[in-house]
Amino acid sequence: MEKINILIADDQTLMCDGLKTILELEENFNVMGTAKNGEEVLELCKANKPDLILMDIRMPKMDGVKCTKILKTLYPEIKVLVLTTFNDTEYIIEALNYGAAGYILKDIEGDALIKAINDAYKGSLMMPASVAKKLAEKLSQSTVVVNAHKEEKVLKDFSQREEEIAKMMTMGFNNKQIASSLFISEGTVKNYISNIYSKLGTSDRFEAVKLLNIMFQNT
Repeated sequence: MEKINILIADDQTLMCDGLKTILELEENFNVMGTAKNGEEVLELCKANKPDLILMDIRMPKMDGVKCTKILKTLYPEIKVLVLTTFNDTEYIIEALNYGAAGYILKDIEGDALIKAINDAYKGSLMMPASVAKKLAEKLSQSTVVVNAHKEEKVLKDFSQREEEIAKMMTMGFNNKQIASSLFISEGTVKNYISNIYSKLGTSDRFEAVKLLNIMFQNT
């Protein structure tokens, strides 16, 4: 059985110990260490890279969001599951934008935590229903305002689903994460993105995201 090497990052000793106890009961989990802040996470990853990190958001010295940003730049293959008691949309968006594999709340039950780790390791986007709902509400808050600029005309031409996917693209979601979050197939996501590219006049994702960021900032 393939082992998943896990690092737990949380400044609360009791939380770390509790998570460690739960995870070590699983045959395919190996808890390779714990860290109390983002700086310790980066130091530990230099010596022995884990497969997945359970990353608390609120830690001293370096918080989980900043650590995720640095970590995914240095070690893009490491999965990061953001772990927090704070059901905060801004944190969700920022962490996902930096490459986190998902966002789970600290009151998650043991069985659900184990499933989340296994699914995240396989590449699924992990997000509790309450968080997904809140994120979806934020995505639908802004409306397209028509003015004389070309970018507003392009946004006006987007369907509701295209606009939703375009916003998720600017947040750093990949096709698989978009599909998982919206409960549609990756093939369907690719079709929508092809339509978005066509309306933007580009076939490059980086260029498309850059244009979309400008468009949404101007609305």
